[in-house]
Amino acid sequence: MIDYDYDLFVIGAGSGGVRAARMAAARGVRVACAEERYLGGTCVNVGCVPKKLFVYASHYREDFEQARNYGWDVNAEPLDWARLRDNKSEEIARLNGVYDRLLSDAGVKQFEGRARIEGPHCVSVKGITYRCKNILVATGGWPYVPEFHGSEYVKTSNDMFFLESLPKRVVVVGGGYIAVEFAGILHGLGVDVTQLYRGPLFLRGFDQDCRDFLAAEMTKKGIDLVFNSNVAKIVSEGDAYEVHLDGGDVIETDLVLYATGRRAMTDDLGLETVNVKLRENGSIIVDEYFATDEKGIYAIGDVKGGIELTPVALAEGMALVETLFGAVPATVDYDYIATAVFSQPNMATVGLSEEAARDQFPRVDVFKSEFRHLKHTVSGSDERTLMKLLVDRDSDRVIGIHMIGADAGEIVQGMAVAMKAGATKAIFDSTVGIHPTAAEEFVTMRQPSAQYG
Repeated sequence: MIDYDYDLFVIGAGSGGVRAARMAAARGVRVACAEERYLGGTCVNVGCVPKKLFVYASHYREDFEQARNYGWDVNAEPLDWARLRDNKSEEIARLNGVYDRLLSDAGVKQFEGRARIEGPHCVSVKGITYRCKNILVATGGWPYVPEFHGSEYVKTSNDMFFLESLPKRVVVVGGGYIAVEFAGILHGLGVDVTQLYRGPLFLRGFDQDCRDFLAAEMTKKGIDLVFNSNVAKIVSEGDAYEVHLDGGDVIETDLVLYATGRRAMTDDLGLETVNVKLRENGSIIVDEYFATDEKGIYAIGDVKGGIELTPVALAEGMALVETLFGAVPATVDYDYIATAVFSQPNMATVGLSEEAARDQFPRVDVFKSEFRHLKHTVSGSDERTLMKLLVDRDSDRVIGIHMIGADAGEIVQGMAVAMKAGATKAIFDSTVGIHPTAAEEFVTMRQPSAQYG
């Protein structure tokens, strides 16, 4: 019988890795966790949490402007970027300490340093090799910047949380969550923002109505959206840069933020010493129980690709622990996972887009409402809200919910519970709304705006 040092060795102390380590240790198994950068991973340090803090900060300028019609004269001073940045960093440091205590209190042995797989059931840290019955790779992802003329001048989302000073002009390159969110954050903080995307419209894969609506709202706020365009080269001009586009145009800017995707962090992990297969983009191939082709090695979270969201990594970590140390193997149900883009205005969605619904169901009813939020009837803002329900007419089940507007993420989170429970349109219609709220619109839409099939 092999004498293992640990029953589970977790490589990476991000959200998924920490959850798996804690839950496994709570079952009385011997667990170790190695992290070479920072506890909490991307989400806590250079992702969800600091980004949301910056989103809050970026709303104040607009809030101050809208307060006038409500009787408040607010003389906002120029933004103190250093104060915002450093207060954010203090909160992140506090959370790092929380993660450290969570692991320590659970009895997890922590290693500070890079862990490397040295063969089946073997992990080394700082020159010492440990025998491990199970190894979990939870190293997450890292921003990816393609190589081109001038690519050395660009910043990534990781850098944006630690800038020495806030630039006056920024070009954001990309069309996903991160690009759209930082375009809104920077604009709200007073920066002149141009967002470039190589395709005809950003947020590919989201509902088309929502993409169109959000682009219009962002443009109204003053963000310059440039689609069907890509960067040919970047030239340094003293303290500024010239961004040369493939169509011949040139944009002068103080900073170029590239948010064109992320890659799985699988380099130099020693995966070549074991039978772990990777995709072309470096992500780890696993089965439904997160097992690789090498017995005893598993992967969860962004490092394996799929739905790259923190709550998904948490769910995967829980399922893996149940599979390894529980009574019954567990998987994760990826249907009806809600998500939000913390754009300005906020966008949230759960279930199918209209395009996907029409592909998957023969008869689909679309319920849609667009309106001016009650707050803005006095604030003077021309921001509008969009809400949308998609219904399978044959079963009456709600199969898609979409919203763009204030607190969309908070509202759609609750709707996701109803969808997961199989709510029908009849149930929505029979629910008494809370008045006056924007959310009540979801239970008062009676006539479909479109019907298919």
